[in-house]
Amino acid sequence: MTETPEAGAQNAAPQMKMQILAQYVRDLSFENILAQKGASGDTTPEVSVNVGLDVKKRQAEYQYEVIMKTKVNAKTKEGGQPLFHVELEYAGVFHIEGVPEDQMHPFLLIECPRQLFPFARRVISDVTRDGSFPPLNLENIDFVALYRQQVAQMQAQAAQKADA
Repeated sequence: MTETPEAGAQNAAPQMKMQILAQYVRDLSFENILAQKGASGDTTPEVSVNVGLDVKKRQAEYQYEVIMKTKVNAKTKEGGQPLFHVELEYAGVFHIEGVPEDQMHPFLLIECPRQLFPFARRVISDVTRDGSFPPLNLENIDFVALYRQQVAQMQAQAAQKADA
């Protein structure tokens, strides 16, 4: 019996497998500062969004928890009066097999958040709408650029420590 080229390729490289086992809101905070303090004049918002990522290896083999930490601040364009503030920690538990060890870190910080983002975006949209503002629909995030930025920051910090 001869081996087909397809079977040889399957045996040579393990197949990558990713499964989302769970996803959930770890922490959510919404402050409607406009309703609490009031704002005068034009309340056209200027929105800033910050996203951070955290990864934890779980005790079970091949399982990782990826946490997307999103902070949204909205202020008036004129005067900079705060309108609202949202903090969301949205997490997913992933079962990942077949990813080479040297590629696991970028995979966890790029592909996993990409899978979680639509759900986190919906939570933020719902909470701003329920908080008496128009729904805030976040634009897509370039997780590759975010990963590169994080790696560059880590390298700069390591260089500063080496120089000190």
